[in-house]
Amino acid sequence: MNAIPSRFAAVHGPLTEIDLCGWVGQAAPGDILEYHRGFLALDTMPHGTRLAERERAELARVARRAWWAAEYGLIHLVQRRHRTNDYSYLAIARPKPRRTAVSLSSLLLAEVA
Repeated sequence: MNAIPSRFAAVHGPLTEIDLCGWVGQAAPGDILEYHRGFLALDTMPHGTRLAERERAELARVARRAWWAAEYGLIHLVQRRHRTNDYSYLAIARPKPRRTAVSLSSLLLAEVA
């Protein structure tokens, strides 16, 4: 059995992109967030999911934002397989970059502009 180390965030209900951004901004290095449980590649496809369209679209936004945060070095993305087509998609907080004093909100605003 593989134990997940550190602090594991408890989320009740579907996670939104705003929830993910809030967690990334406040998470301490090593904190873990399960941002999806299922099969992300299928669950974000319009015809391959069990989710309603609104939930599927929000999950796609969460997945893109998680990828974005990983690209900026804010989190590690990890999958944990439970059984066939059943995975936990985990975000693990990294130490905040020291090279700049830019906040998460500044990065998000720059992306919109």
